[in-house]
Amino acid sequence: MKKILSGISERYYLNFHAIGTDRNHLHLLVEAAPRYSPSRIMQICKSITAKQLFKCFPELEEELWGGHFWSEGGHIDTVGDGYGVKEMEEYILAQGSSKKQMKLYQFSISEQPEFSTEDDLQVIEG
Repeated sequence: MKKILSGISERYYLNFHAIGTDRNHLHLLVEAAPRYSPSRIMQICKSITAKQLFKCFPELEEELWGGHFWSEGGHIDTVGDGYGVKEMEEYILAQGSSKKQMKLYQFSISEQPEFSTEDDLQVIEG
């Protein structure tokens, strides 16, 4: 997953700060230029990760009901109004039925794009 997100980062100039995983869902802390809407960022991440995971693990498509990796829905939060990166990371860690299940990975790619404010950060849950 990290390799796929690294490719997305390079192509779309997104900066992934953290990945949180639980048994059946994923949280991403993403920094993006204002050229992308939050829903577009979710669409980019979900479509590319699904295609690449099916390419690497073709048996997944057969195992999943309907052949869809991600559900249609999702949740997006943005940073601002007293809700910063630290709070986003805490939110990600607080998810899941057990604190022991949730894992938060710091995500760093060399030469990540830099953005000017925390207002460009978004949490995507798929």
